Amino acid sequence: MNDNFNLFLSSVEEQYQDFVQELHELLTKDQCKCEIKPAKSGYLVSYVFLKNNKTLANFVFRKSGIKLRIYADHIEQYQEFLNSLPKKMKKEICKASLCKRLVNPDDCNPKCAMGYTFTLDDEQYQKCRFMAFMPMLSEENNPFIKQFLINELAHH
Repeated sequence: MNDNFNLFLSSVEEQYQDFVQELHELLTKDQCKCEIKPAKSGYLVSYVFLKNNKTLANFVFRKSGIKLRIYADHIEQYQEFLNSLPKKMKKEICKASLCKRLVNPDDCNPKCAMGYTFTLDDEQYQKCRFMAFMPMLSEENNPFIKQFLINELAHH
């Protein structure tokens, strides 16, 4: 493991270090490479598919804790999984920004990759790809975060 990853890992709250290490191993086993850059609030740690150079996930540091932004480009193939999420995660997804480009393509930067259209608890949403799936690491969320990534890897 490289020094940058160890520095990043040491900046993660101790109770989540094993989980972050587990996700790192899952993602870098054979589908993704890890890119680490210093950022104002910590590190920007991205997991990028080797096959097409698209980002699967980023660890994002916030004052409230560490979040994992998941780019769920295949969400329509496993969207029923969303119904199993804890209430708090569902609430965050529902509060996420609307994808302006899905609603009206002229309302957003044309270079912006469109967000996601999906169903959660029988309601359809159109959310920004940068905000839709960004759960906070927590004891309750972590198993669902891991399964989310496994689902996306399986459909990639």
